[in-house]
Amino acid sequence: MRRIFTLTAFLTLLSANAQFTSGNVNLGSTGMVVKLETTATTATLTLTGNSNSYLGIGFGSAGMGNGSDGFIYNSQSSVDYTFTGVGSNPMADTAQHWTVVTNTVASGIRTLVATRTLAGGSEDYTIANAAANIPISYARGTGLSLQNHGTSRGYSTLVMTAALSTEDFDQQKIKVYPNPVTDMLHFGDNGTIKKVSFYDITGRMVKTTLTEGKNSIDVSTLEKGTYVVEYELTDGSTSYDKIIKN
Repeated sequence: MRRIFTLTAFLTLLSANAQFTSGNVNLGSTGMVVKLETTATTATLTLTGNSNSYLGIGFGSAGMGNGSDGFIYNSQSSVDYTFTGVGSNPMADTAQHWTVVTNTVASGIRTLVATRTLAGGSEDYTIANAAANIPISYARGTGLSLQNHGTSRGYSTLVMTAALSTEDFDQQKIKVYPNPVTDMLHFGDNGTIKKVSFYDITGRMVKTTLTEGKNSIDVSTLEKGTYVVEYELTDGSTSYDKIIKN
């Protein structure tokens, strides 16, 4: 049986079950890729890179400045670090709050998956389970032992957006693709769709358009994030779906 949600129900579902993800973020010429995911209690970091190099991520706008928090896979057993300033090796935290749960190597690429609580310890960067921009620094060494990274470093931002279970959304008749979307959003039989509106997770309408027989909509001007899509149908009913805008 087809299930039709109200906008209020969709937004409630978004709020109650919110989990957030940065998606895969390529880290410049280092060849590293990072992804951060959160739930109400846990942060999960997935990091890939050259298996013969140390792989490091620093959290916060201070980069690798003195006192900044970092995750560094290297030749030591520690991965939870505090930076001590430019030119000095970071120091392993006394309490290791990151736990590496997966460490695999295939074709010279290491894949690490590590978890910790959102708060970590007193010396750690607090990660929120919320939509946010998290500034990071990153570095890859020429070997596994901690040493100067040379030019293999840089800065980026993890854009955390809602990443929710689509179990309930899958019951909607009208589907859009691709999802996540970057520019053109395509949808089903436009013979039944009269108008399409987009709402952010606060319930604010940010875009609305008459379909006028079109099977796609340009969403390139929408900011990155999660949106509820509202379809007004020709039979007078309304249906909803969820999209993620990259």
